Amino acid sequence: MDTTPAAHARELAETRAFFAERAATWDSKYPDDGPRYAAAIADTGLAPGGFVVDAGCGTGRALPLLRAAVGPDGTVLGVDLTPEMLARAAAHRAAAALLQADCTRLPLPDAVADLVFGAGLVSHLPGPAAGLRELARVTRPGGRLALFHPLGRAALAARKGRPLTPDDLRAREHLFPLLAANGWTPLSYTDEPTRYLVLAERAQPSFQR
Repeated sequence: MDTTPAAHARELAETRAFFAERAATWDSKYPDDGPRYAAAIADTGLAPGGFVVDAGCGTGRALPLLRAAVGPDGTVLGVDLTPEMLARAAAHRAAAALLQADCTRLPLPDAVADLVFGAGLVSHLPGPAAGLRELARVTRPGGRLALFHPLGRAALAARKGRPLTPDDLRAREHLFPLLAANGWTPLSYTDEPTRYLVLAERAQPSFQR
């Protein structure tokens, strides 16, 4: 894998272009999945007063649900690379602050988040290992990472008219070692037709970026 700065910049540009083109119609792809988001957030153990980062927040559909979980004393930050997605997420500004940023290089202090919530995120990180390390950096020891999608891997592949491939990053046998090598302790793995949810815990403080 090419990990040079030029390759990173190229991947970011491609990702931004992909989502910019789809921002206006993105929510119509999954119009009825609000309850699936809510159930996933409930399973993260996010408590009132917590600090949660919605990494790759897109149009912001999770932001009101995350706000409900942390309550008025909590902090919700939606981060996305694509201005067009954040423009749609602006409808949820009452629920969260919004930040345009690369999720592999977040302008946040170390160990600030109680939860990083990433819906459809991991497959779009330019360099998944570096991205997971950065998400670990901004998460407090014992905090959690939730990688979610409202469709399981097979259902999503079928929706796109593609077969599942052996090298699928989201498969347990690939993702768990990647998490463990980059600051996370895997906790659980669910891959069902209407739910993909991986939970991991931030490793102990000796982990270095």
